[in-house]
Amino acid sequence: MSKRILIIGGGLAGLAAATALARTGFAITLVEARPRLGGRASSFTDASTGQLIDACQHVSMGCCTNLRHFLESLEIANYLEPQPVLYFMTPDGRVSTWEAARWPAPLHYAGSFARAHFLSWSDKLRVAYGLFALLKEDRTDDPPFLEWLESHGQTASTIERFWGVVLVSALNEDPGRVGLRYARQVFVEGFLSDRRGGLVEVPVVPLARLYGEELQRSLYSYGASVRLETGVKSVNLEAGRARGATLRDGGTIEADAVILAVPFERALALLSANIKALWPASERIGELTASPITSVHLWYDRDVLVASPFDGSRIPSSLPHVVLVGCVGQWVFNRGKTASGEHYIQIVVSAARQFSGLGHEKVEELTTEELTRLFPVIKNARLVRARVVTEKSATFSVRPGVDRLRPPQRTPIPNLVLAGDW
Repeated sequence: MSKRILIIGGGLAGLAAATALARTGFAITLVEARPRLGGRASSFTDASTGQLIDACQHVSMGCCTNLRHFLESLEIANYLEPQPVLYFMTPDGRVSTWEAARWPAPLHYAGSFARAHFLSWSDKLRVAYGLFALLKEDRTDDPPFLEWLESHGQTASTIERFWGVVLVSALNEDPGRVGLRYARQVFVEGFLSDRRGGLVEVPVVPLARLYGEELQRSLYSYGASVRLETGVKSVNLEAGRARGATLRDGGTIEADAVILAVPFERALALLSANIKALWPASERIGELTASPITSVHLWYDRDVLVASPFDGSRIPSSLPHVVLVGCVGQWVFNRGKTASGEHYIQIVVSAARQFSGLGHEKVEELTTEELTRLFPVIKNARLVRARVVTEKSATFSVRPGVDRLRPPQRTPIPNLVLAGDW
């Protein structure tokens, strides 16, 4: 009889583990507390139209090779649409384009960097020096990245208009809260080491389909069991080995091995006292912290993402997205025309601690007022409706020294392993 593997958590990590193991013949049971798979990469149904809406716009990048290979193995990588050109906009409404040239890495962005209107020439020289220093950096400790930047000649202007723009989007954290190790990984491994590393890819279907329906169908084809709306109370331990889990409704699932693939704050709660006794270091998981993301969903009666280029580049009449520099929001995504004829866009605010304590109406007001200043055509448009969604624990915070708190995937329990971004 095949070994029984219980996977707790139906996010991307749990789905990837379930798919890989199901293919090799294990008997997989995957349980997810929510009614849909995908975890934080989730969708909800818009009550007005019945349309599936992603809670927050997710993107992939060329450097996310494991995700790319995973989706290719399932023959669904075509649901990610490459964005070879990025559009950067400043508060005055000017737009510059950013794209990789044919030059070899790390020079492939040199042309776009030289044309970028949001950096002065003195700023560009400072940033270039900082990037070169990052390429050569080999220290093994993990000091605050902001201190590193300041010690390498970076100014408030370069930090706000370059380093911060990239980091808050890639790591969902501000430069002042990020350690050198992961900041370097973003710039060096993500953008400078390979021409395709910085290529942004946007899903063209709702996340509920990409990471839900498609992956669920694949798991069923391998004979896996997927149980939604099934909350777990605790992982069970017997004779020093994981033996399954107790459910919130009082039921149990027996297993020969358990993969715990839930967010860090939930993982610690699922470990029983006897597991923690065998694994004292697990208590450090409780010292990890999270960073929030807020997304503002807007439906207008017409297309509003219309702008003019600053640097002489040709841009489409309707922008597919905008990266905002020196603004409240960081990204604006054009999600196109809905079946009911409305034009749907989404504003993403990463590391959105500034909205803590503000009501949804105030967040909507701040972001829509900014959007109107950036795109004057909105003055003649009608906002049909809006919705604000905040994920308070969107990602774990990669603060300095965070790897001291992050556990390895293997635990002292021989048949209990962890999976997840943290």
